[in-house]
Amino acid sequence: MEKISNFIGGVKKELDRVRWPNKKDMIKYSITTVLFIIFFATFFFLLDIIIAFVRSSLS
Repeated sequence: MEKISNFIGGVKKELDRVRWPNKKDMIKYSITTVLFIIFFATFFFLLDIIIAFVRSSLS
């Protein structure tokens, strides 16, 4: 039981050391993440369309 309480105490100490982002940073990071997802989704969708078109025109 003592090991568990030591572990939880260590976790609490580490969480106090973490620099949590503020609201402005979280909004910036969230927008950046969504834009990257949209960009790569569009990129792979267009790549898939191009490959499908090339494969169908060769058959």
